[in-house]
Amino acid sequence: MKLVRYGKVGYERPGVIDSEGRLRDLGKIVEQIGPGELSPRGLKTLTKIRPESLPVVNGNPRLGVPYIGIGKFVAIGLNYIDHAKEAGLPIPSEPVVFMKATTCINGPDDDIIQPRGSTKLDYEVELGAVIGSKAQYVPEDKALEYIAGYCVVNDVSERAFQMQSSQWDKGKGCDSFGPIGPWLVTADEIADPQNLDMWLDVNGKRMQKGNTRTMIFSVAKLVSYVSQYMTLLPGDIITTGTPPGVGLGVKPEPVFLKPGDSLALGIQGLGEQHQKVIAAA
Repeated sequence: MKLVRYGKVGYERPGVIDSEGRLRDLGKIVEQIGPGELSPRGLKTLTKIRPESLPVVNGNPRLGVPYIGIGKFVAIGLNYIDHAKEAGLPIPSEPVVFMKATTCINGPDDDIIQPRGSTKLDYEVELGAVIGSKAQYVPEDKALEYIAGYCVVNDVSERAFQMQSSQWDKGKGCDSFGPIGPWLVTADEIADPQNLDMWLDVNGKRMQKGNTRTMIFSVAKLVSYVSQYMTLLPGDIITTGTPPGVGLGVKPEPVFLKPGDSLALGIQGLGEQHQKVIAAA
């Protein structure tokens, strides 16, 4: 099932994408798509609904973040071998974990705002795994059972801010640095999260191309690993790292984003995002 939220910022309604790619309204079934709806019980109820029985939404409304209630936005760095190499950093022996501020969360097609003082604005297409059940000390062989679904994430980064200290958070959590969506695709529709093609274009030029099979640490490993150090709750999201091709890694000189640039990115079965870069007011 492809769950969405649509409408103006702060007034989004719940929806679903049908088998023909049309947006259908879910507002008469649920008030919102949140942690309760992402729980095993909630998903069981939602997946019984026939999208074709719901009213079609006309026009081309804005798509928001596909669900509410993100308590933690956990991110993983250097999780693709080629990306670690292009960054000139050693292959990590354990997952590199950092946090993105929840205030950075953005709709999938909303503008990316270049912060004041930014000189090295970058992009990262990533697979997001959304938690559906409370996860604490989860074994790796059971970890995928705790995932409600998957989505596209752009882990927007300001490299100058990021590298000012050993902690990456301030270069990862600026406003608009966390586009999520367009859809939350329930886990039952993703047969293997470790075999998904992914890509990202800047101004129509292909910059990133990869597949989740080249992750250093699998989605199951990451959910299990993170759950050893923090309790994951329904609605929490883990964004799982990016393949090579980021602006920082372009040779002979890095290429960073600037106002006016446009981005398109997507992951197999999870939809596409489209963003424009604008300057901070």
